[in-house]
Amino acid sequence: MSTGTGAVVVGVDGTTASRGAARWAAAVAEKFGAPLEIVNGRHATGRPLTDAAAALWAAAVAAQRESAETMLKSIEEEIRGDFASLEVSTLLSDEPVDVLLTSRSRRARLVVLGSDEMTPAAALVIGSTTLAVSAHSACPVIAWRGSNALPTNQPVVLGVDYEHTGPDAFRAAFDFADRFGLGLNAVHAWSAFRPPVDAITPYGVDWDALEALQWQNLLNTLDPWTELYPNVGVTLFVETEAAGKALMHHVADSQLVVVGSRGRNALAGALLGSTSLNLLHHSPVPVMLCHKVSGAA
Repeated sequence: MSTGTGAVVVGVDGTTASRGAARWAAAVAEKFGAPLEIVNGRHATGRPLTDAAAALWAAAVAAQRESAETMLKSIEEEIRGDFASLEVSTLLSDEPVDVLLTSRSRRARLVVLGSDEMTPAAALVIGSTTLAVSAHSACPVIAWRGSNALPTNQPVVLGVDYEHTGPDAFRAAFDFADRFGLGLNAVHAWSAFRPPVDAITPYGVDWDALEALQWQNLLNTLDPWTELYPNVGVTLFVETEAAGKALMHHVADSQLVVVGSRGRNALAGALLGSTSLNLLHHSPVPVMLCHKVSGAA
């Protein structure tokens, strides 16, 4: 699924979304023969300004830690009950959760977070856990959402952007589809704006030839991966609209959408027009974000 060969790491906070993410992550870990690590870290808070505030803050932290221990134990027991053969471990840390998950990503195969639909206002908060982790993670990050706490037989959707979709995204999408015996829908969007027929242009444009070239480029791009994963049935789609809208037409009938990102960028949360962020806003199924490593083919 990625260049990492370690655990599937899932961040939990006791919410319904995080419990669903943990169960989904357990099923993925089991299929990949990987251990599952369930982690909880603290949410960032400001420094108390007075001694009295510091005392209250310390008491709150202690209570929160006790509650987190109980929550982790409960989720671990649920997972062990449903996945008896799965190697499961837990980690309770005082580190901020985004720092913790980013650190764990360096040896992880995959990081999973439960994520409700994100609003544009929430996306502006750079410290948002999902955004912060996906901006700095060393492995693919999945923002889990939806109602399926277990993988289904629906296909994987892969967004193909030649500039931003690196090998990790192709490998992750094909590997997931191959392990679960799924089809893969490769979607490429391009602008097909055609000027009015009476517009004066200095050169004639063969739009049909350009569209045929888009299909051929997509086919050529997928060829090495279809050879590497011959059991994955691939369907190609070339859409003549913005990438975010094009992908949204396909995700409703899928179980996972995989996209490449622009790379590790501290301002990732501010890029409201990006395809990745559009999917985080609106996708009804889990979204996997894979960085394109600088200099990668």
